[in-house]
Amino acid sequence: MLKFISAGESHGKGLIGIIEGLPAGLEISAGEIDAELKRRQGGYGRGGRMAIETDEVEIISGIRNGMTLGSPISFFIANRDHENWQGIMDSGVLEKPGEKKVTRPRPGHADLAGAIKYRHEDMRNVLERASARETAVRVAAGAIFKKLLREFGIYIYSEVVGVGGVTCSAFRPDRETLAYFMELTGKSQLGSADLNKEEEMIKVIDRARRQGESLGGIFETGAIGVSPGLGSHISFDRRLDARLAGLLMSIPAIKAVEIGEGTANAEKTGTMVHDELYYDPPGGLYRKTNHAGGIEGGISNGETILVRAYMKPIPTQYKPLQSVNIASWQEESATVERSDICAVPAAAVVGEAMLAFGLAEALMEQSGGDSMAQMRQNYESYRKYLQKVWQWGI
Repeated sequence: MLKFISAGESHGKGLIGIIEGLPAGLEISAGEIDAELKRRQGGYGRGGRMAIETDEVEIISGIRNGMTLGSPISFFIANRDHENWQGIMDSGVLEKPGEKKVTRPRPGHADLAGAIKYRHEDMRNVLERASARETAVRVAAGAIFKKLLREFGIYIYSEVVGVGGVTCSAFRPDRETLAYFMELTGKSQLGSADLNKEEEMIKVIDRARRQGESLGGIFETGAIGVSPGLGSHISFDRRLDARLAGLLMSIPAIKAVEIGEGTANAEKTGTMVHDELYYDPPGGLYRKTNHAGGIEGGISNGETILVRAYMKPIPTQYKPLQSVNIASWQEESATVERSDICAVPAAAVVGEAMLAFGLAEALMEQSGGDSMAQMRQNYESYRKYLQKVWQWGI
């Protein structure tokens, strides 16, 4: 069973990730992980924190000589901004316990709900962990999960398809167009394949910055080359679409997720929605459409898995909303923390990591082994079976 947990606070010493259940013999380098961390820190609309942090991973255990050992992998990402929080974010007795104390919760953030749940008088105890800074460790883990998936011909991508009400059509690459798609999004400041619409998105971000506002948006993440059979219909907690939706919803500020053309399909008739099957004797079964987003009955069906996520504007406003100071019970403006204007491009990279984790977990359940050699053997056996019935298997 594949497991992943994270620990750490936004302005603490750093972030820690632990992965358990990966097979031995998978090649992993810190450079590959750092490249993904750099992607997360990019994107037009990011805030001042990105000028301070240059995320680099330190692998602590589970990898030797560039190879996984089969034992738990642990890694650390330092918070460079921690030096500015000495005496405030230490684990021992604090020298400055009242400094940076938060008693004015931000509407839309975990500040108030978390303080009530855990009985904290200082909401910094909540916001430090609820901060999207935690997603750096998810992206680092995602780099490892992606590497595992690529060993079995599965490729993860993402694209921003909307910011602040400006939307564009999704590119949705396949194996043949993936390289071109990556070239397009690599040129984009927002991770969008529509470079014309990007200009409009940048303008609304600039306007929001001038107005002290924040913006949300929409991104898609997909997985090309997923075999039929991941997930299961036999129990609600094993349904692949439910698991992936939960993982994407766990990203801070994500408020809605759909698989395939979920919301649009709700307004259509069945003959317009369901992906018809065809048969080509040399190749086997195939489809011409993918309205279902690659999942039917909780099981991957061999088509590209498509997940779309909707991100609300970040709760921190430089033109703060009204709140209540819980120390005095007076109405006051909410606390202002350093934040982004728009973090949709970064959220898309985190979305890739969450999709990669969910698919790696399901792949390990189906074809897993203690070593990469054993896992490849299991996977090839299943692939030979697929070649009899499905064009994917060619």
